[in-house]
Amino acid sequence: MSVGGGVSSGFGGSGWAFPVTVTADGTIRSVADEDEIIRAAIWMILSTSPGERVMRPDYGCGLSEHVFGVLGPATTAGIERDVTDALRRCEPRIDVLEVQARPDADDHDVLLVEITYRVRATNSRLNLVYPFYLD
Repeated sequence: MSVGGGVSSGFGGSGWAFPVTVTADGTIRSVADEDEIIRAAIWMILSTSPGERVMRPDYGCGLSEHVFGVLGPATTAGIERDVTDALRRCEPRIDVLEVQARPDADDHDVLLVEITYRVRATNSRLNLVYPFYLD
């Protein structure tokens, strides 16, 4: 199996798509779009608990500490704080503008964490919604 590559003229380069998937021709799907690379990096930060990476023990977000939290203002405020802190610490290519955690109207065990951010290199304002499962 070969590793797919991409070409980018900007600051982000190219890399593997997240989650890692294989294309029909047997290569690992890659991305060269800078916004998509940053989006994947944000998703990776939120999906990683601090201490999981041996060489970067401070990398990640403490969302796992809220898994059995009771849905309420204290839990949502803690999640918003942890996400904001983790992104500011681990992703230098963005400015975090706002983080809001709100219950999913269709599934009461899910909080939707909406992150609004600005890509520093392009001044693009983007958002990402990360589903966080409480139970």
